[in-house]
Amino acid sequence: MNQTPFLGLRTLNYKVTDITAAKNWYADVLGVAPYFDMPFYVGFNVGGFELGLSAEDAVDNSRPDTATTYWGVERVQEVYDMLLAKGATAHEPPTDVGGDIVVAAVKDPWGNVFGIIYNPHFVLGGQVDS
Repeated sequence: MNQTPFLGLRTLNYKVTDITAAKNWYADVLGVAPYFDMPFYVGFNVGGFELGLSAEDAVDNSRPDTATTYWGVERVQEVYDMLLAKGATAHEPPTDVGGDIVVAAVKDPWGNVFGIIYNPHFVLGGQVDS
């Protein structure tokens, strides 16, 4: 049996129009402060998984990609290319979002968004490397 390059689910990302208000609301609701806090992205460690908030000028909630789940991988570009080779279509190219974190997303052959992420600071089990 082939060994899979996928490490498991890592991040659920919500797109929001007011990232400051969303950050404050989620910090209050979750009872934790974000571990990653930038004007374009805020990340919370929730029980060893990440809830992310991405800033957008306008959110169209009718789109199926308003929330993106990211699968953890070690090599984003390699896995992204493999997914494209297997019939996925490009959705968001590999992008370094800061702090050595790289994200990308494709659409599977049925139009579902499939995200991948490399995040060296995020450790399963509730600990975040600093």
